[in-house]
Amino acid sequence: MKTMKLRKTFQTYGVIRIEDLSKVDFSQVGETSADTIRKNVLNPPTQFVLKWDIEPSFIADGTVIPDGLYTHQECLELMATEVWSLPEPEVEEK
Repeated sequence: MKTMKLRKTFQTYGVIRIEDLSKVDFSQVGETSADTIRKNVLNPPTQFVLKWDIEPSFIADGTVIPDGLYTHQECLELMATEVWSLPEPEVEEK
């Protein structure tokens, strides 16, 4: 019997300005590097998302001030908006 590994759900999700990316200590958040963050789909991107269970020191001390804080469900809803997701291509019916 094959077992499925569940993905971890973090307690807090923060939307951060792209200018603050260099201030992030990735050892304190759920992402591993600037290459693994979710950016909005604007050109150029203006924000990205970080997730954590324990508030990172760079947020606690005001080095980075999130534009918004969200629960997992709220973040899923935000990610479904046109600023965060490209529209699904329309499929022509035959």
